[in-house]
Amino acid sequence: MTATNPLPRRATLHYVFDPLCGWCYAAAPLIEAARSVPALAIECHGGGMLTGSNRRPITPAWRDYVMPHDRRIAELSGQPFGAAYFDGLLKDSGAMLDSAPPLTAILVAEAGAGRGLDMLLRLQRAHYVEGQRIADPAVLRTLAADLGLDAAAFSDHFDVMAGEPTQRHIDESRRWLARIGGQGFPTLALAAPDGRLTPLDAGRFLGRAEAWTTQLEALLSQTLPPKEHP
Repeated sequence: MTATNPLPRRATLHYVFDPLCGWCYAAAPLIEAARSVPALAIECHGGGMLTGSNRRPITPAWRDYVMPHDRRIAELSGQPFGAAYFDGLLKDSGAMLDSAPPLTAILVAEAGAGRGLDMLLRLQRAHYVEGQRIADPAVLRTLAADLGLDAAAFSDHFDVMAGEPTQRHIDESRRWLARIGGQGFPTLALAAPDGRLTPLDAGRFLGRAEAWTTQLEALLSQTLPPKEHP
């Protein structure tokens, strides 16, 4: 799944993520900043952190487990967490945490309009700020409408992409995770035109999007021939 840009692209930032991963939410401003870097494409790989037997309902124990991590994420990254999340969703015992439906929504948004990354960012805000159930297809349809996507086309394509097609994407994403040498989400690597992969430590740039952009541009200047690097 590649985030496109009208400028010529010759290097690729591979991003292995999960829409329900708090540290991926922490890295969201870095991914957004990377979109403005010339000569760089972003390819997103959804790893399916909470799928299959790893799906889980929200419980008081889960809330107690994630809240210290979320507060740490907010401290390091500056990313907002809403009251609707802390005091709403995390107390909603009827909510299910399932990465598959939001991953399907991302795949549909990318396939139909090249807006998979926009959908990911919208999903993260819906979950962590607005406290919405992003595994609910009705919520996903609303979020697609928020992005200006055609509602009927989104729903039809969602039904086609759910299940096995989404699982194939997850399987391929996990192969990317292994190829990069990552241990979890988020994992990032810069791929040169010749296929060489350079793993990136995004963690040290949390809350420092400008420094992250400078780092990417410096790596590109080393990776791309001068005539290919603006």
